[in-house]
Amino acid sequence: MVNVIPCVDIQRGRAVRLYKGDPLQETVYFERPREAAEHWAELGAKMVHLVDLDAATGAGENRNIIFDIAQYLNVPVEVGGGIRNLETARDLLAGGVQRIIIGTAAITNPEFVAAAVQEFGAERVVVSLDAKDGFVAVKGWAETSSSTAVDIAAQVWEAGVRTLIYTDIARDGTLEGLNPEPLKPMRAAWAGELIAGGGVRDVADLRLLETLRIEGVIVGRAIYEGTLQFGQW
Repeated sequence: MVNVIPCVDIQRGRAVRLYKGDPLQETVYFERPREAAEHWAELGAKMVHLVDLDAATGAGENRNIIFDIAQYLNVPVEVGGGIRNLETARDLLAGGVQRIIIGTAAITNPEFVAAAVQEFGAERVVVSLDAKDGFVAVKGWAETSSSTAVDIAAQVWEAGVRTLIYTDIARDGTLEGLNPEPLKPMRAAWAGELIAGGGVRDVADLRLLETLRIEGVIVGRAIYEGTLQFGQW
């Protein structure tokens, strides 16, 4: 069975979901992100996925909230958003985070990825590739790079990364269902653990991921709004 990882996106101190990554199109689901994380952990989540949207876009950061969740929750958390140097990675991991997620820096500073894997181990470093039409988006999805997701995946594999999150921006937060077409070439190219994201609606998407042999999925709006009942699959 696909591992469903609940997502808690944090913006201006609240748990939100964005439509196609647009920070101006937010829906607030919990005023306190820790309550959201607790909710999913109590329903059986094996891990919670936290994203500091403010750190990703350069608008600020929510690190104290993340530390509070990581130290209080009884399941591990992974954190992404604005992690672009070893100092930030060390701080998060020392604060109780189980594994860090590197996004933009995987494209802009590939040496950082290799250094992080060497210092912390592959089990604590994840790379997240967020793509539109096959090209990787950076800086909180504000820009699309000239690099293809498959090419960057090959590079981070060489750097020692063994877990990859691949998100289809065009579907993220839309409840339109997963688009299998971007996932197929990534599954063919990536030999490690692959986690999908972007557009999950219901249990049919989980069955699709099983047929594609994808191990995990990040889910947000579908479980917040109930089109996918957490744990009932």
